[in-house]
Amino acid sequence: MQAAVWKNRQRNLRPDACTRTKAQTLQETGLQNPKANPGIKPHALSSDDLTLLAETFRLLGDPSRLKILAFTIDGPKSVTDIAETLELSQSLVSHHLRLLRGARLVKWQRQSRQVFYEIDDSHVSGMLLDMIAHIQEGDHDH
Repeated sequence: MQAAVWKNRQRNLRPDACTRTKAQTLQETGLQNPKANPGIKPHALSSDDLTLLAETFRLLGDPSRLKILAFTIDGPKSVTDIAETLELSQSLVSHHLRLLRGARLVKWQRQSRQVFYEIDDSHVSGMLLDMIAHIQEGDHDH
């Protein structure tokens, strides 16, 4: 993926973001309907891009990593807060955050002796919120 796709962007998400509808999420994050974005051509991805995309989705396939992403969607959280709230060991959280940071899914900021993590940008939060909304829609005929 291009570095420009993952540039840090300001967003204004509230803590109850996981309960929002897709339309609300798109409106609040300033995201557009991906089908309406003519600049994205999924069929024209290079082999390297496809490999990177597959690796990103593989990283997202771990429930602990998804819990960490969902927990950090509304703003920066310390490693200690993440570990305690999600009932995961601090070393496991640090391991997952290192992988998520390497994939540019989270960003970090040091404040004194603590490091705070949050979702990297609106692409990541929008994708996560879209998928949450998708599974919460329940079973329905297509």
